[in-house]
Amino acid sequence: MQFLMIVDDPQIAAFVASAGVDRLFVDLEYIGKDVRQKNVASWKSKQTSEDVSKIRKAAPDAHLLVRINPLHDGTAQELDDVIARGADSVMLPMFSTTTELAQFYDLLDDRVEAVPLFETKSSLDHLPEMIAKLPLTRLHIGLNDLHLDMGLTFMFETIADGTLEAPCAALRAAGIPFGIGGVARAKEGIVSPEYLLGEHVRLGSSGAILSRTFHRGSERLEDLQREMDFADEIDKLRAIYDRFMQADTPTLDANRAQTSDRISDVVHLIKQRSSS
Repeated sequence: MQFLMIVDDPQIAAFVASAGVDRLFVDLEYIGKDVRQKNVASWKSKQTSEDVSKIRKAAPDAHLLVRINPLHDGTAQELDDVIARGADSVMLPMFSTTTELAQFYDLLDDRVEAVPLFETKSSLDHLPEMIAKLPLTRLHIGLNDLHLDMGLTFMFETIADGTLEAPCAALRAAGIPFGIGGVARAKEGIVSPEYLLGEHVRLGSSGAILSRTFHRGSERLEDLQREMDFADEIDKLRAIYDRFMQADTPTLDANRAQTSDRISDVVHLIKQRSSS
């Protein structure tokens, strides 16, 4: 299981890279995001390309993933810049068609790893065609914008309602590694990793972004270290994931039902609050 963490402080970046984070994540996406997620309590990046250089210098041996903006007139220049600054892989958000994603691969030209972020329903619908036509080697499925694109209430609904079943089955059949959404600290989060990581295993996911629960106290490294035993928190998640990896099909199916029930409860609660 690969854990990704958005980082903007060089000291914290070096620390978490040594404490179990597999990929450091710099997020440069801003085009259109404030409009799409204006009513959502989500991460909205204020990072710049200078942060790529700072994090690369602080953690020279760590894998550095950079999310750029959606395709626009400046994408080629943006790619040139983040690659020159030391990105090991680049994530493209908010595409919908095979043609769009093909353009990204052409611009990237095999210089670093491509990690497309599938976060529109259209991109998931086109996934079989993309598998056949494009050199997909890894990808991530983003749940926040996906649930907004689909007009749903809660970002984990796409796990419960079957939206991800066919795309994940196609990725498993093609042998393409992929991750899904984010995950909180053990026993935290509105849907606990005690449920969600079982769905990662069942669906075939091998990656997740560490949620804001891992950022509490992260203004400074000393604050983060006071807030939690970071390496232990990562170990707890790996232990949950490994336990599900050893589970039989009935156990995974039972967890699927429990997870779906929990997600349904959250959706009901959100709708109740919004109508009151």
